[in-house]
Amino acid sequence: MNRRDFLRLTAAGAAALSVPNLAFSGDSSKKRPNVLFMAIDDLNDWIGCLGGHPDVKTPNLDKLAGRGVLFTNAHCSAPACNPSRASLMTGILPSTSGVYHNPDPWRNSPALKDAVTIPQHFMAHGYSAVGGGKIYHGGFPDPPSWQSYFPSQKNNKPDDPVPANRPVNGIPNTSHFDWGPVDVPDRQMGDRQVAAWATEQLRKKHDKPFFIACGFFRPHLPWYVPTKYFDMYPPDKITLPNVNENDLDDVPELGKKMAKPQGDHAKVLKHKQWRKAVQGYLASITFVDTCVGRVINALDRSAYADNTIVILWSDHGWHLGEKLHWRKFSLWEEATHNVLMAVVPGVTKPHRRCPRPVTMVDIYPTLIELCGLTPKAELEGKSLVPLLKNPQAKWDRPALTTHGRNNHSLRGERFRYIRYSDGTEELYDHEKDALEWTNLANDPKYAAVKKELAKWLPGKNVPDVPKNKGKKS
Repeated sequence: MNRRDFLRLTAAGAAALSVPNLAFSGDSSKKRPNVLFMAIDDLNDWIGCLGGHPDVKTPNLDKLAGRGVLFTNAHCSAPACNPSRASLMTGILPSTSGVYHNPDPWRNSPALKDAVTIPQHFMAHGYSAVGGGKIYHGGFPDPPSWQSYFPSQKNNKPDDPVPANRPVNGIPNTSHFDWGPVDVPDRQMGDRQVAAWATEQLRKKHDKPFFIACGFFRPHLPWYVPTKYFDMYPPDKITLPNVNENDLDDVPELGKKMAKPQGDHAKVLKHKQWRKAVQGYLASITFVDTCVGRVINALDRSAYADNTIVILWSDHGWHLGEKLHWRKFSLWEEATHNVLMAVVPGVTKPHRRCPRPVTMVDIYPTLIELCGLTPKAELEGKSLVPLLKNPQAKWDRPALTTHGRNNHSLRGERFRYIRYSDGTEELYDHEKDALEWTNLANDPKYAAVKKELAKWLPGKNVPDVPKNKGKKS
């Protein structure tokens, strides 16, 4: 059974029960809920509860998903760290801000220059707001968003140990496109340090409601994690992705340009690294799963367990050979599909799965509604509270993902529609073609489907934001 069939079956079997709206209503006699805001970098749907890979071991993520609502059809606003996170944290789409790529300084955008981020909005309503690890893209931290940050306001990521001789995989000239074990204890890893920081925050006595952001870097490249996690996945027993060698034959030129099949994929095949690469990614996922578990266990032991909203998300997906492509930076399922789960005391019930297409830009208005904060008219997402109460509730729009100006994907419950800046298109029917192997865009039978989805393309596509001269991201 492939992952899309898995999701379809589990979604169909989920109960569609409505629960009372017990979210904070603004009544000052009620105590505002705390927020534990957890981010994982470059994590696709290869976790147990999403069925993305049959070999993966993610007991802590699976347990957390079972405590509330798991969004099985969640997608990023952009398939790259910086634009995805800037959009999520401000509630503004890339097509409105012009923040399309990793090197784009998001505060240079006229639309985001004075934008109030999620933690800033919480601070304005009496919350403390602290963060640790990777929440914003590394080159563009945002000190005004936080009262304090670990390890510092300017350096948001703790250092990691690395192997002595790099690259480990023998692939030359690929920067940090590398994987291999490091013979160190977990406590020396940056993500473990972030987990320890978050644990300490949850042990503290808080005199006002808190917003704690905890960002984990793995499974971002390079995939260097302790040896014991690699040992969990012997390469000769690993399941490789199901890949069609002719997959790009019906893809427009701009899609092929994004895939770059003669780049990473060709190098991985040449150096016989596919199994070891999948091993490295799975090992990194299981490592970060243990970090998540430590933080959630600390919350459960704390005085705040019954009054803390947990939102866990990843910034986008990741290709490991599908569409002859590696990394993110595409508009196909592997790059856009990400992880989103929510546990909200008094609102969510355990073991709920939501198949509706949602995006990360929806998180900001959701938290506003749940915590009784002042609404913000400029936000471009839609509150997920109705879906938290009833995962089968009506939802009238697809998930929009943008990669570069005028390149968009719209993902509904059945179809994915892609339109590139030159007007070329792709259309995939996930009911019949879960791996997106057959482009239906030129089939006249689907003209109405394309027309309906195209209604949701953004009407505004502003130019790229100006870069900071001489500054590298």
